[in-house]
Amino acid sequence: MTETSSHPYDALTPDTILDALEDAGFVVSGRLFALNSYENRVYQIGIEDQPPVIAKFYRPGRWSEAQIREEHQFTVQLLNADIPVVAPMAMPSGDTLGRCGDFLFAVFQQRGGQAPDTSVTDTLYRLGQWLGQLHNIGDTEPFNHRPVMSILSGIEDNNRFLTENRWIPDDLRPAWDSLIPDLVDHCARRIDDAGEVHSLRIHGDCHAGNILCREEQMLFVDLDDCRTGPAIQDLWLLLNGDDVERGQQFGELLEGYEMFRDFNRRERHLIEPMRCFRQISHCTWLAKRWDDPAFPRFFPWFAQPRFWSDQILSLREQLAALQAPSIHVPGQY
Repeated sequence: MTETSSHPYDALTPDTILDALEDAGFVVSGRLFALNSYENRVYQIGIEDQPPVIAKFYRPGRWSEAQIREEHQFTVQLLNADIPVVAPMAMPSGDTLGRCGDFLFAVFQQRGGQAPDTSVTDTLYRLGQWLGQLHNIGDTEPFNHRPVMSILSGIEDNNRFLTENRWIPDDLRPAWDSLIPDLVDHCARRIDDAGEVHSLRIHGDCHAGNILCREEQMLFVDLDDCRTGPAIQDLWLLLNGDDVERGQQFGELLEGYEMFRDFNRRERHLIEPMRCFRQISHCTWLAKRWDDPAFPRFFPWFAQPRFWSDQILSLREQLAALQAPSIHVPGQY
């Protein structure tokens, strides 16, 4: 008996992709090249007598049409304010969002570049400048449909999904189950240290891989995870190294950022809770996508007990970081 897969992406054949672009008004050449992407499906598509375009087919069921349209609206607002961002194109059909059966898709200009070297202080300074301006636009109006970042409930919800669906091996459950309450408790203490924090529209996943640099120009890409949250979420993912290095990097980011926008330094207390939330969220993301054939193929280690023992060790290190003093910014309180 032949085993068949029922994942929605099975229906996204090359002919379906090219037909979708033609229905949106493009004259396609027939050339199609799949690009690396796990959450969505992304393709370089040849256009007759024009440069190729990049088409992103959103994962069915993840975002509603209203949520995707808010992403597009926010990105276009940033572009119109001269923030260097790759925004969806208005297709020949006149819309930035197309539909092909169960799939929603957007088309982007092809842009090249490489991730910024965040060990260079001038690069961090310039990134801080752009993020300050990005957040000024983000604070002009709220999202009505995109999610709101919630650290504690996010950790608890993700943990519930992982445990109820038996992703943690039985022999590791006692260690995992004893660790999660301690993490939640210390995250709550750090959140209390931060006090009242202002939330606004943010990029949401602003790591170096979502920034392109080319010929001294920077481009923010992939606002697929944009949401309502505190400003620090768009800064801390750019920090790396030991505590001293990260403090110095944070200082450079803020020096550029505060040329355009004030920053509440108490938000630094949220960095370690956000790191904890991100780690557990990543595990849940993999678990929820395991029915997608691409995930067992590219992340085979996820289903191995060694992965979960490593996660427990990493979360214990995270607990120690939550108990240590928050990041120090030289010259700042």
